[in-house]
Amino acid sequence: MTVRDNLAAIRREIEAACARVGRDPAGVRIVAVTKYVDAERAMEVLDAGIADLGENRSDQLIEKHARIGNQATWHFIGTLQSRKVKDIIDKVDYIHSLDRLSLAKEIEKRAVRPVKCFVQVNVSGEVTKHGLAPEETIPFIEQLRAFSRIEVVGLMTMAPHTDDEAVLRACFRRLRMLKERVQALGMAHAPCTELSMGMSNDYTIAIEEGATFVRIGSALVGSL
Repeated sequence: MTVRDNLAAIRREIEAACARVGRDPAGVRIVAVTKYVDAERAMEVLDAGIADLGENRSDQLIEKHARIGNQATWHFIGTLQSRKVKDIIDKVDYIHSLDRLSLAKEIEKRAVRPVKCFVQVNVSGEVTKHGLAPEETIPFIEQLRAFSRIEVVGLMTMAPHTDDEAVLRACFRRLRMLKERVQALGMAHAPCTELSMGMSNDYTIAIEEGATFVRIGSALVGSL
């Protein structure tokens, strides 16, 4: 299957999921996760009509950015080491994994313009996952008032790897409810209007629960 064929199928699934809950499909943004494919395959994504590319390793992002440049909107979606910030900060448009003050300080130090950030929340509480505990999230975001180059556009989570729809739905719903609490605070540095949640195996459930950014890799681009 070509990327274009895969994208057509994914868009049909997104439209169906939105129809089930009365949402406009235009409110769902597909981030193509290209970490397992080369720059040529990533270019197929752009040719198919998706502008958003997601990478979870700094070296791969740098390599693809050198080939593709500003033709794409770049998302860093993996755990970001503070020492790697300087390497990617002028190349990314979104960071989906802000989860500690040391990282925020490095972004503030290195960025030349405000960076759109998602605060990563470990909703499931799994020890293997990064992110803040839900109860830590609002205090952390409040601390970010001091950082002029960080805009908290939303929250991100990774759901458990399970086929249990109830577990997935509960995880996504908790993040949505937390996002609404942050949004209600009306903080200028944290409009928090977006939800980055859902991947190839669970994006339709995430959309039904309010996802505005879905991170889709294998279902869209496959793997090499």
